[in-house]
Amino acid sequence: MRSKIKKIINKKNKSKIICLTAYSKNIAEAIDPFTDIILVGDSLGSVLYNYNTTRNVTLHTMIEHSKSARQGIKKSVMVVDMPYMTYKNKSEALRNAKKIIKQTKCDAVKLEGGSSISKVIEHLVKNKINVMGHLGILPQNVKGKFKAKGKTNSERKKILNDAKLLQKKGVFSIVLECVEKTLSKEITNTLKIPTIGIGSSQYCDGQVLVIDDLIGLNETKIKFVKKFGNIKKNISEAAYKFKKEVLRKKYPTKKHSY
Repeated sequence: MRSKIKKIINKKNKSKIICLTAYSKNIAEAIDPFTDIILVGDSLGSVLYNYNTTRNVTLHTMIEHSKSARQGIKKSVMVVDMPYMTYKNKSEALRNAKKIIKQTKCDAVKLEGGSSISKVIEHLVKNKINVMGHLGILPQNVKGKFKAKGKTNSERKKILNDAKLLQKKGVFSIVLECVEKTLSKEITNTLKIPTIGIGSSQYCDGQVLVIDDLIGLNETKIKFVKKFGNIKKNISEAAYKFKKEVLRKKYPTKKHSY
């Protein structure tokens, strides 16, 4: 497991890191040949369950989706988000992280936050848990609209210091979500570990997107999202063709019958 993590770290300044989310076996299997990291994110709360906050995602839900995704992952590093309120203190965080890893066979967990959870992260790392950090917008703590981070001097200083602190505590990489581009560049150039951006410019060491946004299954107007496919259209066309053939008694034929 640790060798896979080292490969991610060693990509810094050499090759961009490709990261996508997956919440099921079939999606994970489809993207695994092209990704370095597959993240089972608590974004599944909004993407799959239509929650208006990731706070509603439970540990059980994360584990079940991760168990499914694990079956489709052969080469990528698998990271699982620790959901809201599962890492309030060191002992609880360790217990839940161990549970996630034992039941899902993932390679690492991801936690949101900086100095406020630095001791928790340190405790996990000391207990040989691979941890990915997450700074900038912290969806588990957002109330209302998402706003880009790092546009004021105080925010810039806080995020930069948190990034340095997380590196010191042993995270192997940090997701920067909607962090102002010059700050993302500064953090990336300052750290020895990789940064993975989502809405945080090309200067990060890697990029991550929610798979449903990328393939056009989820309708969104978020600025940083680029649609690389239109699977929703393909699904609709297939459903229409199925309906048409059933109504015209063209399906099933003898070929499809026992």
